[in-house]
Amino acid sequence: MLSGKAALVTGSTSGIGLGIARTLAADGADILLNGFGDPALIDELLAEFKSEYRVKAAYSPADMSKPPDVAAMVAQAARELGGVDILVNNAGIQHVAPVEDFPIDKWDAVIAINLSAAFHAIRAALPHMKARNWGRIINTASTHGLVASANKAAYVAAKHGVVGFTKVVALEVAELGIRANAICPGFVLTPLVQKQIDERAVREKISVETARTELLREKQPSLEFATPEQIGAAALFLCSQAAAQIRGIALPVDGGWTAQ
Repeated sequence: MLSGKAALVTGSTSGIGLGIARTLAADGADILLNGFGDPALIDELLAEFKSEYRVKAAYSPADMSKPPDVAAMVAQAARELGGVDILVNNAGIQHVAPVEDFPIDKWDAVIAINLSAAFHAIRAALPHMKARNWGRIINTASTHGLVASANKAAYVAAKHGVVGFTKVVALEVAELGIRANAICPGFVLTPLVQKQIDERAVREKISVETARTELLREKQPSLEFATPEQIGAAALFLCSQAAAQIRGIALPVDGGWTAQ
C-alpha cells in the first residue's frame, strides 16, 4: 500500500516510534528515522530497514526542541527520500512533579518537544503534501490527551494540545488528499516503562511481575500492555483507504483506560 511513499517518524530510534517506523516500512514506505541513540545502534537500524524491508532509510539527529532543526529534518526527508508523504510526530519527554514544584525549564521542554515540535514539523511538511495532493499526518498523543493524571501538568497540557491541534489541521486539509489524526496509547511496554517497573519492584520490595500488575491495575483495565507493533498497526490503518473518512480523531489504544 505504501510503496513509493516517504515517511518521517520522529522519536523513532526506540519504543513506539520504532514500532511505527517498522510497520510502515514493512508496508513499503521509505523511512527517515529521528531520535537520540548510540551511533552504532542507529547504523544497525538503518541497515535493518534497508535489508529486511528493502526500502530507503535515512536518519536525522534533529533536536525536536529546536524549530530550525525540525525544519531541516523535513527538508532532509524531502531531499533524500523524494518527499514527505507521511509524517508521524511521536517524539516526547516526561517530567513528574506537583504544579507548585514543577520546574519552569521542564515545563518549557515538555511543551516544546511534545507539542510545539508537531506544529513546526506539520508546518514544514504540509507544502510537500499539498504539492502531491496526498498526505497522512499522525500525531502520537496519549491517553493523557483525553484524561489527566496528577503531577503530570506539562505532559497532560501538551497532549491535550496535540489532540486539539490535530483537529485543526484535519479541518484545514479536509478537501485535500491529506488526513490528520492522533493515536492515544495507554501503557505500552517500552524499555522506559520496563525501567519504571523494575524501579518500583526494588522500591516496594516486590517481584517484577507484581510491580507490572500493580502499574497496570492503576489505569489499564485489560491488565495488558499495548505493544509498539499494535500502535504501528493503528498508524498503518490510519494511512489506509479504509480510513478515508476518519479525520481529526484521537484513537485510544489503551486497554480500556479512557472507558472508565
